[in-house]
Amino acid sequence: MQWLGPEEWQAVALSLKVSFWATLLSLPLALLVALALARGQFRGKALLNGVVHLPLILPPVVTGYILLILFSGPSPIGSALSAVGIVFAFRWTGAALAAAIMGFPLIVRAIRLSLEAVDPKLEQAAATLGASRIWVFVTITLPLILPGVLAGAVLGFAKAMGEFGATITFVSNIPGQTRTLPSAIYAFLQVPGGETAALRLVIISVALAMAALLASEWLARRVADRVRGATC
Repeated sequence: MQWLGPEEWQAVALSLKVSFWATLLSLPLALLVALALARGQFRGKALLNGVVHLPLILPPVVTGYILLILFSGPSPIGSALSAVGIVFAFRWTGAALAAAIMGFPLIVRAIRLSLEAVDPKLEQAAATLGASRIWVFVTITLPLILPGVLAGAVLGFAKAMGEFGATITFVSNIPGQTRTLPSAIYAFLQVPGGETAALRLVIISVALAMAALLASEWLARRVADRVRGATC
């Protein structure tokens, strides 16, 4: 990283930080939502599915603007959160929130597809032996869908690393505070002579994305091999 300047390194470090927290905080809720969509039968299921996938359809700028309205200081939600020391607008935490929302549909979809591929007979067999629903999920279902969870996590992480429209609308482009990799690339391209710095960040972005995908593929194969070995 010595060939990166201080401002470029800040953008890389902040993007990794934002993407990590966005993915980590999205996973538990994404798992619950995927379970509801894959196994649940309730009124409003289609509406929930639509709301979950809405960020994929809306322009990212619209999503960022909605977040700005909801979580800015003057709003009721923003005021209530500020009272307890939680601020999202124009902070790195807001960048993580925007990235989490934009990547959430991808994580949910990957987990949902894995859940729908699980043979219900395996879960039914465990239930007939007296196992509770939670224990069946922890010992049977979760290991079987773990490759899908990993795939969803990587998709969410990659989406967070590349998120631009919602982030810049919600938290602006403040160097050292909210300037992530995409925002830094955009900023460098707006100034004369910034093409070289932008190119370096593009290379870093591609390298990080490829590393994440390769790591996900390797982990998914390892987990799938273990699951096959345990069920044989």
